[in-house]
Amino acid sequence: MASGRSQARARAAGSARRTYAAGTRSAAARRGNGGHRSRFSAVRLLLVAVLIVAGVKLVQVQWFDAAALSAAAERQRAQTIDIPAQRGSIVDRNGAKLAFSVEVRTLSVNLKALHKSMDDFATKNPGTAKTFDSETAAAAKYIAGKLPNAIGEQQLLDLFHKQASFTYLVNNVEPSIAADIVKHFAWIGVEKRALREYPGGGLAANIVGAANWRSEDQDVSKHNLHGLVGLELLRDNDLAGTPGRMLVNTKNGSDNVVIPGTERDLQAAVPGSDLELTIDSDLQYEVQRQLADYVQQSHAKGGQAVVMDAKTGEVYALANDKTFDPNDQSTWKTDDLANPAVTTPFEPGSVNKLVTATGAIDFGVATPESTVEVPGALQVADKTVHDAWTHGTQTFTTTGIFAKSSNIGTLLLAQKIGEERYANLLKSFGLGQRTGVGLPGESAGVVPARSQWSATTFGNLPIGQGLSMTVLQMAGMYQTIANDGLRVEPRIVKAKVNPDGTTVPEPAPKSVRVVNPQTAKTVRDMMRAVAQNGKGVQKGTAPTAAVEGYQISGKTGTGQQVDPRTHAYSDHLYNITFAGILPADHPRFVVGIRLDAPDTTLPVGHSAAPLFHTIASYVTQRYQIPLSDGPSPEVPLIIAP
Repeated sequence: MASGRSQARARAAGSARRTYAAGTRSAAARRGNGGHRSRFSAVRLLLVAVLIVAGVKLVQVQWFDAAALSAAAERQRAQTIDIPAQRGSIVDRNGAKLAFSVEVRTLSVNLKALHKSMDDFATKNPGTAKTFDSETAAAAKYIAGKLPNAIGEQQLLDLFHKQASFTYLVNNVEPSIAADIVKHFAWIGVEKRALREYPGGGLAANIVGAANWRSEDQDVSKHNLHGLVGLELLRDNDLAGTPGRMLVNTKNGSDNVVIPGTERDLQAAVPGSDLELTIDSDLQYEVQRQLADYVQQSHAKGGQAVVMDAKTGEVYALANDKTFDPNDQSTWKTDDLANPAVTTPFEPGSVNKLVTATGAIDFGVATPESTVEVPGALQVADKTVHDAWTHGTQTFTTTGIFAKSSNIGTLLLAQKIGEERYANLLKSFGLGQRTGVGLPGESAGVVPARSQWSATTFGNLPIGQGLSMTVLQMAGMYQTIANDGLRVEPRIVKAKVNPDGTTVPEPAPKSVRVVNPQTAKTVRDMMRAVAQNGKGVQKGTAPTAAVEGYQISGKTGTGQQVDPRTHAYSDHLYNITFAGILPADHPRFVVGIRLDAPDTTLPVGHSAAPLFHTIASYVTQRYQIPLSDGPSPEVPLIIAP
């Protein structure tokens, strides 16, 4: 029994242990499930928080910051570049083009971007034969073949391998050729530019000047033609127009490789205006040619010449013996770019005696036929004045004083005019003042202020020493006499033609009444005797200036130059001048000429009259000027004792 009870107790104990163990496992299970639920809830809360933050950020990006971020992205891949404006043309008085622009292309390459793209290609295509060297070698060969006169293959290879992130390759490429090159090598950059062309080369180059492009920023293609010298520079604002603006997308904001087809105009370019000049290009060519030949024949350092309309002051030709080719900047010399005809004054010599002749008639000091006893020498303060030839006391007519170019006779008449009236005449003729012709760098010349005159000043000025003028100013003096005493400012630009075709004439030139018409005609008639081919002493100083069938009125000049070594007047360096009116009886043109230090021992070196004859003969034919009413009457110059 005891044994039975023991077994019963053992079974009961085992059952209790199992019941306890089961209860224990159940409690543990309940505790475990609760922990899992807690961790899941925490993770879920964390995910919800993350999603909320992401949602807020997304809303901020898509809603509040969208415009700013979009603009920033656009700035990274968009560039604003210039659209070059069409530069206006420069034409002569007959519409012949002296300067105009044509559209061309400039080729360039972004070396940094090309290196990167070639490296990326090699990484993706191991063992490829397409490398930077092979690609640029092929391009160099192809471009050189297309542009054999512009650039060589080795030059291109050197540019491709230069140490730079960007380089220009070649300028002035025809658009069709540039398009073909880019078709074969898409990494070649192309920029629109304008090429300035001067069909006449050096024709009127000192007037027209030259223009070229300049780059303010190579990476954004700000290229526009701008004037460098001459009217191209002075009238740049009229000619240049206003560049437009274009927005383009680039493959990389820092590399500026333009994506084709992404160009969008922001502002259209406004073309420049054309300039119509008073110049006649045919006459300009002839004057340049004749002047250069004469300078060479006379062994002169240089020379200038001008042809003006006697009534309007319009400049038909303005030439220097030296010029330049605006099409080829590599050949330019600094001295040749200047325009000495308006920038370089000189002491004119006896052509300035026109002032004394005018004063003598206008103030009633003399008449053309009245006589003056002219001694062989004249003392003026501490200076003794002589004529160009040795003579004793001679009786000159007033006309003869100027036809023979007597220094002494001129000074005797000037003394009767008086210093004050003479000084006022110089001013009235425009000396010491810029003409306002409308060309850059114009000199006013030099006339000493009246308050600075010394005792010898009035012994120099009437014979053309001690003051200076340009050849244009010199011609302007004779234009005054040709135009019945009315001085008209010369001009060289006739009108501006706007892009819409409207013509805007230049402001009317100012005019100054110097003397009355009768005085001017009397002086003009007196000066006909300069070309008189009389016998012996009745011969003027310039019979070689005469043009058959036409009356010629003019004056020769020989002005001493200051020797740069001694700073005193030279005995062998001279300005040889001539100014003339054609025809004298019905003035149409005025011609002024200056030779700089010719060899005066040569037949063509001691006078510019033969050059005047050649130019005047061409002018009469080109403009079919009617013949004069008759030959100039021969008048007495020196009265025989």
